[in-house]
Amino acid sequence: MSITAVVFDMDGVLIDSEPVWEQVRRDYVAERGGQWLPDAQQRLMGMSTREWSEYLSTDLGVDAAPETVARDVIERMAAHYDHEVPLLPGAIDAVQRMSEQWPLGVASSSPRALIDVVLGRTGLIEFFNVTFSTEEVDRGKPAPDVYVAVAAFLRQRPTDCAAVEDSSNGMRSAHAAGMRVIAAPRPEYPPAPDALALATHVITDLTELTPTLVTEPA
Repeated sequence: MSITAVVFDMDGVLIDSEPVWEQVRRDYVAERGGQWLPDAQQRLMGMSTREWSEYLSTDLGVDAAPETVARDVIERMAAHYDHEVPLLPGAIDAVQRMSEQWPLGVASSSPRALIDVVLGRTGLIEFFNVTFSTEEVDRGKPAPDVYVAVAAFLRQRPTDCAAVEDSSNGMRSAHAAGMRVIAAPRPEYPPAPDALALATHVITDLTELTPTLVTEPA
């Protein structure tokens, strides 16, 4: 299989942000009279802004309209990133390695404002040809929309692209788009076995992400 582009998820792949998202949302739900459910974080991973704000408002019982929920949570996340962007070890080196071989994209469930803050503050933005948020497509992950959009902007067929993902819904999204999936799961949020089975390769950290690994068969 010939790979012509590589697409990265952001949260959980380049930055260790899932614990931040979980804590910010948990605190917000508690403050606004809602109830956090045991499977809430797993369900939220991969949702677009519209989807997760509706989920907090409706399913978790937050006493605020989805538009207010989205604004409040994103403001809290941005404030955290203004203080610190939790880059994962090896993220910059891995992205640079990939950029020397292929054009790169980002397909993220974070809102546009947070993608720009993270990639700008870390300097990673210079390596990416395109970045897309699920805000900017019809459906969030696990639907393939965001990966299809990135491939189209890169002028590549999705089936010729590789995606680096950590979450169950992210892996399902990239696979549904037809991409080769490289799984980089976080141990705190293990993906579902059926989602992990979609991956061609599974890595434990970004030092393992090399051009050879991306192109070699399962």
